Amino acid sequence: MTHGNNSTRSLYVAILAAGKGTRMKSDLPKVLHPVAGKPMLLHVIALAKTLAAQRIISIIGHGKEKVMEVLKDTQTEYVIQNQQLGTAHAVLQLEPLLKNLSGDLLVLSGDVPLLRKETVETLIQTHTRHQYAATLLTTVIPDPTGYGRIVRNKDGTLNKIVEHKDCSPKELAIQEINGGIYLFDVETLFPCLHLVTNDNRQKEYYLPDVLPLFINKGKTVALQMIPDSTEILGVNTIEELQRMNLLYQQRHA
Repeated sequence: MTHGNNSTRSLYVAILAAGKGTRMKSDLPKVLHPVAGKPMLLHVIALAKTLAAQRIISIIGHGKEKVMEVLKDTQTEYVIQNQQLGTAHAVLQLEPLLKNLSGDLLVLSGDVPLLRKETVETLIQTHTRHQYAATLLTTVIPDPTGYGRIVRNKDGTLNKIVEHKDCSPKELAIQEINGGIYLFDVETLFPCLHLVTNDNRQKEYYLPDVLPLFINKGKTVALQMIPDSTEILGVNTIEELQRMNLLYQQRHA
C-alpha cells in the first residue's frame, strides 16, 4: 500500500443517505429536509465537490425516488441500499464500484450540513501523510448521550468505539464522541466490512465496528479531534432541524 501525497492518492466520497429519519415524523427522507432552503444532502454534496474526489456516491434507500430526483442535477452517482441494515451494510453496497481500486474512501453523513471544508482537508492530510489505514473525526460534547464513545489507547490512537446503548457506566462518562466522519484505505476496508457482525441490541451492522478489525490486523486507526462540535451535528428530530437552521444562519450571517 503506497501512500504518496494527496495528488497520487485517489479519493472517493460516500454519503450515507439511506435512513428514514423515523423521529422526524415526516414522509420526507431525512436527508431532504431543508437547511437554509436547500436539502441537507445537497450541502454535503457541495462540500464533497470541493475536495477533488474521483467519485461522489450517495447511498440511498428510504424514499429513494424522492432522493434520486434531488440527485438528478448534481452530476454524482448513487447506489441503493434496499434493506437498511446499518451503516456498515450501507458502505458495503459500494464494493462492486470500488473493490478493484486503491485510494481512500471518505464517508460522510447526508445530514451534516455544517461540516467545514478545512476540517475535511486536514483529515485527508493527516491520513495520507502518516499512511493510516483509517482516520476519523471526533469531538468533545458536554452531553454525549446517544453518541458512540471513543476509548483511546495510552498513545492516543483508537482502542474502540462503544455505542451509547452498549456502554458501561465508566464508558458513559467519556465525553469524546465519534463524529461519524471516516477516511478509510479502500483495500483494507472491504475485506474487513465483510467481517462486521450485527451482534448488538439493534441487530445492525455498524460502520464503527469495522475499526477494531483494522486494529486486529495491526493497522493504526487515527483520531482527529475537532474543536467545533457543531460541525458534526446530525439531525434526528424537527427540533434539531430548527436548531441546525439557526446555527447555519448564525455562521453565515
